[in-house]
Amino acid sequence: MFKRSFRSQDRVDKPARHNKKSTTTTNNTSSTRDQQKLSKLQQSIEDTLPQKRNLSSPIVTLAVGREARLFAAHEEVLMQSAFFQRACRDQYLDAQSKRVSIPDEEPEVFSAVLEYLYKGDYYPRLLHNKQRNAWELEDAARSPDPSEKNQAGRGAVEPTMYVHSAGQHLLRDTVIYCAADRYGLEELKRLALRKQGLQSGIDVGTILRSARYAYDNTPDSDSRLRAHYLALIIRCRRTFKRSGTMQAEMENGGKLFFDLFVALSNHLDDVVDLKNSSSPRTV
Repeated sequence: MFKRSFRSQDRVDKPARHNKKSTTTTNNTSSTRDQQKLSKLQQSIEDTLPQKRNLSSPIVTLAVGREARLFAAHEEVLMQSAFFQRACRDQYLDAQSKRVSIPDEEPEVFSAVLEYLYKGDYYPRLLHNKQRNAWELEDAARSPDPSEKNQAGRGAVEPTMYVHSAGQHLLRDTVIYCAADRYGLEELKRLALRKQGLQSGIDVGTILRSARYAYDNTPDSDSRLRAHYLALIIRCRRTFKRSGTMQAEMENGGKLFFDLFVALSNHLDDVVDLKNSSSPRTV
């Protein structure tokens, strides 16, 4: 049995910070204001992406989230996604205005997806530090501990976001991974998972909420994000074992914890097999 220990400071590595500011949106009911915003969005696309200036495909308007926040993108760029390939053919698209409505998406998440479609990455970008031979996140502060030479900048970028559909803060890269799965963007899934691996100092509650979100928003065949959470819990089992949050979550149950049991059993089998293989055999 786990010892009940409801400690709010149970964290994996360093303290995490929560951004409790929800994404603000503007009222888009006025068609005049819509047109002005679209013009600015289209100009922003051209100004920030000089390598894409030759794009000649039509501009698609995207109304995202509960308050229909407007985005604009070239149809050619959107077609990188299997989701938008379908959207440009069926009921998602208004053929006259080339407008797509995605009411269930988080604008902050869609902004990252759109940035990836144009630039191949989203902020903060993933950078390789040749001097340290380590991956780090753009604008991340370096650790003052020289022994952490392979962990430059870990945890310095805000790791969480408020997800309205879930009503709580979750790991941003997990939410982006799940969005990438919906949009059929395999490379974005890999990128989001790698970025999440650079975060540290996340509290147990956030990890478990994000793990449940991952299970609720990925297919059972997912072998990366789910496995990432199982491996994380096993690797940091001492922290999770003493966490009252972990105990409460386990009492609620779910497939996450059956998979965790299987993963722990497999891990134990590997340890036993390794021990047996190194022990002298007797006749």
